[in-house]
Amino acid sequence: MINTVYVIAGPTATGKSDLSISLAKKLKGVVINSDSMQVYKNLEILTARPSYNEMKNIDHHLFGFVDGNERYNVERWCNDASQVIKKTSANNLTPILVGGTGLYINTLINGLIDLPSIPESFKIESEKILQKFGKDFLINQIKNIDPDSLKHINLNDTVRLRRIWEVFETTGKKFSEWKRNKNKKFITNYKFKILLFLPNREKNYQNVNSRFIKMMKGGAVEEVKKLLELNLHESLPVMRAHGVPEIKKYLANESSLDECISKGQQVTRNYVKRQHTWWNSSNLEIFQKFDKFPSEIDLNSIKID
Repeated sequence: MINTVYVIAGPTATGKSDLSISLAKKLKGVVINSDSMQVYKNLEILTARPSYNEMKNIDHHLFGFVDGNERYNVERWCNDASQVIKKTSANNLTPILVGGTGLYINTLINGLIDLPSIPESFKIESEKILQKFGKDFLINQIKNIDPDSLKHINLNDTVRLRRIWEVFETTGKKFSEWKRNKNKKFITNYKFKILLFLPNREKNYQNVNSRFIKMMKGGAVEEVKKLLELNLHESLPVMRAHGVPEIKKYLANESSLDECISKGQQVTRNYVKRQHTWWNSSNLEIFQKFDKFPSEIDLNSIKID
């Protein structure tokens, strides 16, 4: 028997969470987080994680369950998500994934290159190289060890640049060679129905701007202040969440409140732009695509088995 997993995908600040709850009520389902930052318990406001009141009537999974001192990643999420999906289906409930992290969805469906784990020391070292010498220096390093890998990534993607360097330094084997291995699969015998929302980008940007101001008024500064008190390493993912570096500068009196808000809005808009580009160029099979916000569609317009 092939079970169905619904996926509500698209850029941030589009209102996917509300739709996931409505769909879960209609389908007797549960909501599973597929946003790489909403997993962290330390950031509820800045990641726009659903509130307790929003989650109390529908089962929600993989929200706010990882401590910020952990380096959670796509492989761990795929393992966690696949377990929740299997358990949900076994209980005759419908799994509904919701989030804007396309990499997570793609990897869950298509699998992951079976790479060895990278020791924390190498991750810290790659971050130091990037901060001290810059992106171009790291690119030149990779040109000497694995130029083929550079052909298949955006050279502005510092996360992937670091990954290529880390893999070679850890294993002595090129990332491009590891990629030739058979993908590690996380889940089989499931049909994924992706509901993709790509509304007008300018309106999406407006939502980002107004939402960031709402976050600031709703306690984002205090949230980041508590995070900084943990003295976590700068290279950890939670420290790079949109808004954290900007609020950190504000708290250190290195920028004004207006500058903090403006920069926080800007980095989030840039992320939305990358999300639109990613989904438009994705090879994933889309079940239904909407050029509207989730709140603008009739729930009955979604095709249900």
